[in-house]
Amino acid sequence: MLHVIYGKDSYSMTRELLQSMSPEKEWNKDALIALKPNLVVSKPSESGATTSPEITRGVIEHLKEKGFNNLVIMESSWVGDSTVKAFNVCGYEKLARKYNIDLVDLKRDKAVKKKGKNLTISLCEKVLEIDYLINLPVLKSHCQTRLTCALKNLKGLIPDKEKRRFHGLGLHEPIAELNFLIKTALVIVDAVIGDLTHEEGGNPVEMGRIIGGTDPVLVDSYAAELIGLEIEEIPYISMSNQAGIGKLFNNETVLKEYRLDDYPQVTLKPSPRVKRLADHIVEVGACSPCYGALIHALSRLEERGTLEKIPGKIFIGRKFKDIESSSLGIGVCTAKFNKSVSGCPPKARDIVKYLEEHLINN
Repeated sequence: MLHVIYGKDSYSMTRELLQSMSPEKEWNKDALIALKPNLVVSKPSESGATTSPEITRGVIEHLKEKGFNNLVIMESSWVGDSTVKAFNVCGYEKLARKYNIDLVDLKRDKAVKKKGKNLTISLCEKVLEIDYLINLPVLKSHCQTRLTCALKNLKGLIPDKEKRRFHGLGLHEPIAELNFLIKTALVIVDAVIGDLTHEEGGNPVEMGRIIGGTDPVLVDSYAAELIGLEIEEIPYISMSNQAGIGKLFNNETVLKEYRLDDYPQVTLKPSPRVKRLADHIVEVGACSPCYGALIHALSRLEERGTLEKIPGKIFIGRKFKDIESSSLGIGVCTAKFNKSVSGCPPKARDIVKYLEEHLINN
């Protein structure tokens, strides 16, 4: 069963949803419960990038009223950003002080290797102490995997070095393996405001709903259909289903809806712009911050009307390490290319400057 509540008031929507779902009724009151929001970058939830602290506040208050007091908030922002800064900018530092809850920056944690079905994966050590994991993702498009929601949000529970390796492995299989190793007790999706362009926000869309469930595969397959994507376009969902992690959304899935009078009229569709910009890129194993910076740079050039002046494709990703080429490369992985923008990740403005100076204006 899936639960969907409509509206704009994230806090009251979360409280009503949890009152109806009562996910905690079988849980041990002394258990350690970890709340895992999506704080991938240091941007407020209004940007469409991060989980609203009002949703997290609703979850905290619900649990405390039910007698659960052993709560922590865990996260690790993407490679190149600061989790501590994200906790502050996104309102979680204030939230933690108010409810006397520890904030755990997993970037500072030790790594522990665990064997999955087919891969051995490094997890942050503190993740192994959790009794129940509450996954609080944002419904967003992703420039590499098309969708980021419940299953992919667990990537914030692994060390930065492992995040890079995930990209080298193509993301999909390791995401499924990660969810095989880490069990999710509850998913509450922030789909009040998201980004249907890519995961780091900046193009917010008011989607006007919160999705609740206990099966991350069911949640993600529903979310994919909601924004018009086919399951085949997001391999990690099918892989997770085949690994026995959860079921796929279908016509027989029970969908319980609340506040139908507040049903949003906006049509949820991923932006075709990123796909169009990606036609200029050859990407194999690129990390999201690096790839996102390149997409931003190409977007700026498109706005200036100079994008089509770039000769040939732009190469990016770990696959090109130690390869010599006369093509244009982005990031430290293409350091041996004749033309390469340095950085790990490089900044979008540096990519724009390099392209304009070395290719477009010559």
